[in-house]
Amino acid sequence: MEATFDSLNIKDEILRGVYSYGFEKPSQIQAQSIPHLISGKDIVAQAQSGTGKTGAFTIGSLSRIVEDEKSTQLLLLTPTRELADQIYQVVKEISRYTKINCVMCVGGTNVGICRDDLSKNPHVVIATPGRAIDMIEKRYLQTASIKMAILDEADEMLSQGFLEPIQTILRSLPKNAQIGLFSATLPEEVLSLTTHFMNDPINVLVKHEELTLEGIQQYYVNVKRNEWKYDVIVDLYDTINVNQCIIYLNSKNRILSYYQALCENNFPVEYITSDRPTSERKEVMEKFRSGQIRILLSTDLLARGIDVQQLSLVINMDLPREKETYIHRIGRSGRYGRKGVAINMITDRDIEYLKHIESFYDTQIMEMPANIGELIS
Repeated sequence: MEATFDSLNIKDEILRGVYSYGFEKPSQIQAQSIPHLISGKDIVAQAQSGTGKTGAFTIGSLSRIVEDEKSTQLLLLTPTRELADQIYQVVKEISRYTKINCVMCVGGTNVGICRDDLSKNPHVVIATPGRAIDMIEKRYLQTASIKMAILDEADEMLSQGFLEPIQTILRSLPKNAQIGLFSATLPEEVLSLTTHFMNDPINVLVKHEELTLEGIQQYYVNVKRNEWKYDVIVDLYDTINVNQCIIYLNSKNRILSYYQALCENNFPVEYITSDRPTSERKEVMEKFRSGQIRILLSTDLLARGIDVQQLSLVINMDLPREKETYIHRIGRSGRYGRKGVAINMITDRDIEYLKHIESFYDTQIMEMPANIGELIS
């Protein structure tokens, strides 16, 4: 029987947050790891980017927090500020119907602000390793009541030379703290953590094929210069009879400037970014699903979980920053077996990276033919 979020033993208030965030059914990694996290067991979960890892560890670990205890109970460690920010947004959304409070403590930000945030004993701290260790050594981050530590992108974090700081952080935690490692690969450094710091961990392995590129025709258009992409999109839209399409861009600023330009030209367009309230995002998705909106501009943060049955066209206005995200933007959940077209807008600078994506997925991305309209309709 296929798992549902209702069957995973998630706290009611967290469950409300899960559904209002837009998650509909758990991915493989979520279905397999959330119950273990909730039960308090140590876990090593191996899964590629784009399989729903962030949702898995936030939903699972937030379900264990005791809201009435004013203490730091959950430490989420991640290699970069950007990832910390993404996790922070997800934690805020998933916990919106609770009294859980969360702070971010990352390198490159004001230490005084971190200190003040930590003095309020937040339930959840999202940190990069360097800043976490600094705060622990200065006694601003109290570790005595931490009952869960999650390492996201553990392989990447340790390959960046964080092994020593991470070992120091883990040593500072209570002996019975639950530890969760989420990693795309399991190199020696990650395995050494599992033997030295973890207590008989459960292993969860999710294979690569949750999404597939099968049946999707992939093309590229070399527009030469970034500023010419807009004109190409407008021409393309005139050429093809687009039922609906999603256009992915890498930054909120770029989304807003495209949105304005398309609105001025009376295109039926909307956009979705992490800083729009959940109610607005939900409304946008409903309008898109019902066909009132034909073009949806989106960032990667929301590439996960957008599943529109009639969607036949995805346009990467910017190639994704992480090659693992490519399949998530254009891939299809195998069970729907739909056909689709993906068009990648590139400049000369992107050619090498595009080849890299091709070889990574063992797929073919061809130059867009002149009769693209016939292929999409």
